Amino acid sequence: MKLHNLKPAEGANNRDKRIGRGEGSGHGGTSTRGHKGAQSRSGYSRKLGFEGGQMPLQRRLPKFGFNNINRLEYKAINISALQSLHEKTGVTEVTLETLIASGLVSKNDRVKILGNGTLTVKMNVTAHAFSKAATEAIEALEGAATKI
Repeated sequence: MKLHNLKPAEGANNRDKRIGRGEGSGHGGTSTRGHKGAQSRSGYSRKLGFEGGQMPLQRRLPKFGFNNINRLEYKAINISALQSLHEKTGVTEVTLETLIASGLVSKNDRVKILGNGTLTVKMNVTAHAFSKAATEAIEALEGAATKI
């Protein structure tokens, strides 16, 4: 073995260049950050949606639509669901408590009964709202559709 045969062990010299450690590293001076500007300073963090001073996309696009703050959202329950609830549990008095217990609605939901499906048993239903078809279907079997 002679001096001209010496070389480091396999995998021993795969180190990245150390940035900002003097001119001898090849990355001295500005440490690959360029001259001046926000990105050359320490502590810089880009704001979300920042496009380098160009007008950001969310400000270039027009506002769209309208959200009514007084809108009331209803959870729709069809009379077919009431019929299947009766077949499973035998309930003829349907209130918010029975709908919550069966898992059809949660406790803060407003409930609207819709007329899709068929009803074969007399039911007394209490809910926040009813469609015309649902009211007719319930009252055709001499049941009661009561609004809260």
